This record gives sequence, C-alpha cells and structure tokens, in this order.
Amino acid sequence: MIQKYVYGSPFETGAVTEALEPASGSPKHGSISLNNGFHFTCEMEEEDIVYGLGEANRGINKRGFLYISNCSDDPNHTENKNSLYGAHNFIIVSGRETFGLFLDYPGAMRFDIGYTRQNRLEISCEDADLDLYVIDGDNAYDIVKQFRKIIGQSYIPPKFAFGFGQSRWGYTTEEDFKNVVKGYRENHIPIDMLYMDIDYMDNYKDFTVNKENFPDFKGFVDEMKAENIHLIPIIDAGVKIEEGYDIYEEGKEKGYFCKWEDGSEFVAAVWPGWTHFPDVLNPDARAWFGSKYERLISQGIDGFWNDMNEPAIFCTPEGVDDLKSYFKDLLEKEDEVPGFLLNDKVIGLANNPDDYKRFYHEVNGKKIRHDKVHNLYGFNMTRAASEAFDKIVPDKRILMFSRSSYIGMHRYGGIWTGDNQSWWSHILLNLKIMPSLNMCGFLYTGADLGGFGSDTTRDLVLRWLALGVFTPLMRNHAALGTREQECYQFENIEDFRHVISVRYRLLPYLYSEYMKAALNDDMYFKPLAFEYPEDAMAKQVEDQLMIGNEIMIAPVYTQNAAGRYVYLPENMKFIKFLPDGNISEKELPKGHHYVEIALNEVSLFIRSGKNIPIVDAAECVEKIDMGTKQTIGYPDGEYALYEDDGICKGV
Repeated sequence: MIQKYVYGSPFETGAVTEALEPASGSPKHGSISLNNGFHFTCEMEEEDIVYGLGEANRGINKRGFLYISNCSDDPNHTENKNSLYGAHNFIIVSGRETFGLFLDYPGAMRFDIGYTRQNRLEISCEDADLDLYVIDGDNAYDIVKQFRKIIGQSYIPPKFAFGFGQSRWGYTTEEDFKNVVKGYRENHIPIDMLYMDIDYMDNYKDFTVNKENFPDFKGFVDEMKAENIHLIPIIDAGVKIEEGYDIYEEGKEKGYFCKWEDGSEFVAAVWPGWTHFPDVLNPDARAWFGSKYERLISQGIDGFWNDMNEPAIFCTPEGVDDLKSYFKDLLEKEDEVPGFLLNDKVIGLANNPDDYKRFYHEVNGKKIRHDKVHNLYGFNMTRAASEAFDKIVPDKRILMFSRSSYIGMHRYGGIWTGDNQSWWSHILLNLKIMPSLNMCGFLYTGADLGGFGSDTTRDLVLRWLALGVFTPLMRNHAALGTREQECYQFENIEDFRHVISVRYRLLPYLYSEYMKAALNDDMYFKPLAFEYPEDAMAKQVEDQLMIGNEIMIAPVYTQNAAGRYVYLPENMKFIKFLPDGNISEKELPKGHHYVEIALNEVSLFIRSGKNIPIVDAAECVEKIDMGTKQTIGYPDGEYALYEDDGICKGV
C-alpha cells in the first residue's frame, strides 16, 4: 500500500508517473516537523536494515552514515564522501516493521541513518515543500516492486549495448579509434562499442565534430559499423560561448539558456571555456536542445553518453573575482599566508555552492533558483535526448546513459557511476551500488572497469572485468595521462580474451534477465536477503548478489587473492568458465565455503533446481549464434528465454 502526503508547494519533478490522491493526517511511521524546513524522524530497532538511496557510498545496508542527496562532481569516492553523482531519495527500513519512503524533493536532502544517534533515522531538507510517499509491504522486495510501479518502466537499450565497450579520454583522431579496433579484432577480443570522449569535438562544442581529425565523419561511422563497432560520442552540458557557433547563437536568441535573476545569461567555465547551460527544465528549451542530437544520428550514430550534467562548474567570473579579492585582502593583512588556505580557496572555485545559487530556470513562467532544483538537471538533459529520439527515430532504440540523475530519469536512460579510481575498493563499491540503483529503477548501469583515474594494474583489470561480465553496461574507461588499459596492452592477452568472451557466452541469459526486470518493474541485481528473507546470514552478506532468479555472483575484489569465502543460502552449483573454454561444475551444499578463482576464470553459482542458457563465444553481439545454445546447471530446471530483435521499440 502506498500513501502520498503533500507538504507545502512541491515542485513537479516528473519522478512519479502514477497519480495518487493525497492522504490526510500524518504517516504512521515516524514523526514529522515543519519548523525550519522538513524533518522526518523515527527510531530504528537494532536489527533493522536500511536499503536504498541508489547511487550512494558505502554498503548495501545504509545504516551508520550521513548521506546527502546532492548531485556532485567529485571523482574521489572515498568512504567519507556524503554525495556522489546521483540523487535518489528512496529508502526502505526492513525489520520488525518494514516500510519504504520516497521523498520527492529536487534540492539537497540529508539522510542521517544512525550517524548522529545509532538507532535514529533523521531525514531533513531546507524547504518544507515536497511529496512524501510511504509504502507498506510484506518485505523489502515487495516494497521495491510497489515503488517501481509508480515511477514507470525502466529504459531499454539496444541489444548491442550489452556487448563490451572500450573508452579512453584522449582518443582524438580516426587513427586512434582504428588502432583500438585493430588491437581488439586482431587479438580476437570481443567488442561492440568505442566511446568518443570530448576530444572528437571541434573545440569541445556540443554536436560538432573536428573536421581535421574526422574529414568524413559519416563515412568513418559507416566504416566502423562494417567492423560491427558502434561509436558512442559524449555530450556535455555546457554550450560554448562563441560567435558563429550556431547552437550558441540560436540558444541565446531564443532565450534557452539559464539566466541570472535579472534575465542576463549565466556564464560558467567548463571544458570549452566560458559556456552557457541550456535550461533543460524549460520544456521549450529541453525540446530545442534534444533536437540537436539529430545532427549526429543523421550521420549514423546510435548511442550517446551525457556527461558533466550535475551541472559541473570549473569556475564562474564571479567566483574568480571573489578569489582575487580574497587573495588581495589576505596578502595585505598577513605577512605569511598558510598554504592550506590558498589551496582550499582555489579548489573551492569548482562546483562552488554559491554559484548554484546565482542562476535560475524558467518553469511555467516562474523563475526557479537552480540550487532548489539542482538534482533535476542531469535527469532533464537525458530526458531531452530521449524525447527527441522518439521523434527522430521513433521505432529504434538508442543507447543513452548519463552521469548525473534523479529518480524518474531511469525511464529515459541508464547511468554509469562516474569518475571512479583504479582502486580495489572501487570494485567492491561497484558491486554494492548495483542493487541499490536497481531499487530506484536504474537497470542499465555499470562502472568504469579498470578504474577511470589513477594507474591500473593487470590483475585489477581482470578482476574488475570478471564483475563487469554481469553488469548491463560493460565498459573499460580511463583518464588522459593514466596507464593505457585497453585489454591488448597487457601480457597474456588470451586471459582478457577469455574473460570478455564469457560475457558473450552468457549474453542471452543476461539480456533475457534484463528484459524481464525492465518489463515487469523488477530488479536485475538483488541483495541475497531479497531472495532469502528468513535467512539471518543472507541479510549480512554484502559482497554477493543475486541476478534474476537463477544465479548468484561473488566476485573477487582483493589484491593477490587466489579465491574468496562465500556463503550459500541453499545448495548451489559452483560454475567456473575455464581459460581453455571448458566449464567446471561442482555442487556445493548450503553454508560457508572457500572457493578458488584464478585471475583468468569467471565464476557464478546456479541455484538448486535451476539452469541457464549459454552459447559459443562471438566477437560481437551481432555474430552470436543461438544455434549453439546449451544449458548449464541442474538438468531438470526450465528456463524461459526472452528474445527479440534488440533494435525496435515496442517490445
């Protein structure tokens, strides 16, 4: 049962698609205060588990930390960070009483989940203008399903998007991309996508291509497609201020950029230099910006990734002026200035909270200050693209995922978890975020495999790929200046070939489970406790996940480990895809086990009485031969395979 409570004058975010009549009175779970903003408080039992918050730090169980829903451009996802790139205000308290809460509020919101006081949940925000949805159900899984019903069906990408993709900030010319294709194809490592980071553009201008580096872009796109490679260009939020750049001139003429309160255009520096931000919360501006994707679609592009859309700000003219004044005053007053003061002040230029209070959106004839609706920017940039795709190619699926997001964006695209690092801890963080994102509707998700920032290592890439085999978005991505981490750059290339080939062997099953989850408002990744709610040990496990109804995964995420300990909530078959192409199957009883998993092996566990389909490996999704299908697991199990053409909408 879902009840909706309305406080003040909520901003219509678009997160919920099902109309619910507001309830009277107060929610039965917790207490609410409207003094100095909105405050929800309830006492938690010792055994309560708190799920949710989508893209948030730390564990699957969110108890014991302070989380702030505030889309943030911060690539250093250390344990002390309160905010990541997404804002997903949905939680479940699971215990003696089990209930869910969705707080539809587009500004910054605090979730103090046993941080200040161990057994107290406190949720607060600055303004008492929001919709609160309270969901009662039989268990946490039931609450997720109810929530998913009211926020709409999850995005469905084209089937090629379930193949492997390679990316790197720094691929600049046709030759760069051709060399990557050559490296993969000559070594027979499967691949379907190459991602184009900001260097493909003409001076970082959205919807442009550098003509010197790509003299015949459409011809190049066609050449790549002949190799079964889809090029996936990036689109950033900022539009370069440049006379003669038609998108800038058109947007300025029509008043489609975010403005100061006095009506002048807001200016911020991002990759192109000084830019304007399209006012994607304005329906007219959103439709205008979305229509520009056609420029690349008309040249054969069938996938995009939206980036820098928190929106990220390097600095503003006002911030620079403030910094100059601060330095001038400080240097005049002090003989010696502590270095940390200067450093903090310079670093504080980027994504300065004061800058987010400087500009406004126009919504239904009203000016709305950006910080009040900050978490909706990435959502609406991706919505702009998706709604445009419905007009440009109405019958075709287009790949789309975003860095920043809010609940509701899951209908328009997927997300990747942003600029992570080549750290072993980030494999584990990747694993733990997946089910929380699924709870919020985001099914097409994944992390930058191998890590985006820092120099990676061979063993880290292999272990991360072994997790990436199972994430719907499987992309290796690295930052400019870091160690090259394309799979053919390392010794013993055959190990990488094998691990990625397992993805293609499993793809009919993984795609089928994704489609079932999307079409039935279900989850692709689940915590063990969702499938085994009466198993006390399953509730404690955070480094193993269920996929669909058939398998459990338990990736290795520790440096130099030859294997790992696992907990089996029931008898299961331990499956290993071996580097010689064979498959090892061993039945293990319920309980704790140590399992050996080599660097060049991919493992999974099949539930008792279940089996799954596999096929022979292929070098791209297009070449998967369903005639080679066989099953592994328990022979008496039955599996319902979902199949379609992977391209057309209206499944």
